Amino acid sequence: MRGLPLIFPPLLALLPALALAQAVPATRPAAATPAQTQAMPELPVGIRTQALAAGEQTGRVDIAVAEGDTPVSVRSVQAHSVDGRAYRLAFAALDSNGDGFIDRDEAAAHPALHDEFKALDVQRRGKLDRADLAGWLID
Repeated sequence: MRGLPLIFPPLLALLPALALAQAVPATRPAAATPAQTQAMPELPVGIRTQALAAGEQTGRVDIAVAEGDTPVSVRSVQAHSVDGRAYRLAFAALDSNGDGFIDRDEAAAHPALHDEFKALDVQRRGKLDRADLAGWLID
């Protein structure tokens, strides 16, 4: 029994702090105003907008939030207008050096391809072949 007081003094020193921690109620921030759907104040150049009701909903994800927090849903909507011509290209016309690939410099001649180059270059080679551009080709 003599050894017990030597083991517990550090724990006994923590008891007042533990008692105080239990006595202070956990506070939750005041309820915020529910989120509202609002248009972005300034849109970057080239971004088109449409009302959510203007197209067919193509997907929805509900994000888990803590109980009592405002629910969050992210929806995608089919665009009511897409310029399909912007996503069509003649491979031979862009392959200016005739090596069978379109590199970043060659892609710069086609604005949509230039913007989507990184996403299309799934092999991270820095160049695209006909297989990489399967849905884009008109030749």
